[in-house]
Amino acid sequence: MSHVTYEIVEHDGGWAYKSDGVFSETFPTHAAALKAAQAAAAEQRVPGSTEEIQYEDDKGRWHTETASGSDRPDTDVKDKK
Repeated sequence: MSHVTYEIVEHDGGWAYKSDGVFSETFPTHAAALKAAQAAAAEQRVPGSTEEIQYEDDKGRWHTETASGSDRPDTDVKDKK
């Protein structure tokens, strides 16, 4: 199972959360950024439906796979404040 961490950080004159080096929008308060990060983390854990997906690899070959809707990451929010 994969793991996603959302970290609350000061950003662009306010507060944001980031995951894997990518920042969210900027929020005016720490509390607002924390609430948004908690919501994002909760949404990531919600199972979806199992679906067939198709994609092309870097060699131009097409693949078909079944993506399990229950294969959701474990998430947490890191807040150093």
